[in-house]
Amino acid sequence: MTILVFGGSSQIGHFLLPRLLERGESIISLSRQPRPEQPGVTWLHGQLPDQVPTLPALSAIVSFGPLQPFADWLAATPLEGAPRVIATSSMSAETKRDSAVPAERAISQLLRDGESALAAACARHGCAWTVLRPTLIYGAGLDKSLTPIARRARRLRVFPLPGGHGLRQPVHADDIAQAVVAALACPAVAGRILPIGGGERLSFVEMFRRVRRSQPCATLPLPLPGGLLRACASALPRLRGPLNRLDTDLIADNSELQCLLGIHPRAFDPESTMWFPPGQ
Repeated sequence: MTILVFGGSSQIGHFLLPRLLERGESIISLSRQPRPEQPGVTWLHGQLPDQVPTLPALSAIVSFGPLQPFADWLAATPLEGAPRVIATSSMSAETKRDSAVPAERAISQLLRDGESALAAACARHGCAWTVLRPTLIYGAGLDKSLTPIARRARRLRVFPLPGGHGLRQPVHADDIAQAVVAALACPAVAGRILPIGGGERLSFVEMFRRVRRSQPCATLPLPLPGGLLRACASALPRLRGPLNRLDTDLIADNSELQCLLGIHPRAFDPESTMWFPPGQ
């Protein structure tokens, strides 16, 4: 197989490329930045949607970037055959659908519009497609949610512990990579949008406690009471959405993932190395 990967240097791509290489796949990956040579991977310089070099015949296309630019490129690009298409979206497509914050509702709509555009582009080419909707991703030190908190706490030796009893289901990037590999060979998931969350549901405050426990150095716990957080939500509009969801469950139903792909994501047991990018 010759597989094109958009987002090969992303946190999911960091785990996917080695898994594909272990299977003997031929990989082409697009990057906006120059990448060091890597055995088995051909790196191309370009950018979606309109700066992608000419490509050979492909057996599959995987994308971890924004859906709409990928769908726009796919719709406008002649393809030889009908390569299998796997892309990631986000559970925010559902969890932010009814947010009190207009910008978050717009994000939710953008994700759902991108999913629909991708399905339409694949239909034009006769390509089977699958979309994975992950919850909060961690594992490679490249996420913009837990990693910045962990790194800041390590630097300042103070760890914030906001009160919150809503359930969270952080998913390791490698579990998503495994789901992608399984989906490439599973006709049963064609035309499906599959949620994918971690193997454990835990309270918001317990998730933060475990991130703190993973630190390689001692940190001072800093409890943040609900009254203070509500004041912050009123004073800082950009934080209103996240703070309002502290007591809301943000989880995924993994039943289809497990039944159709045989993927059982790991529990949330982070290590200090997960908060720094590869090589650091």
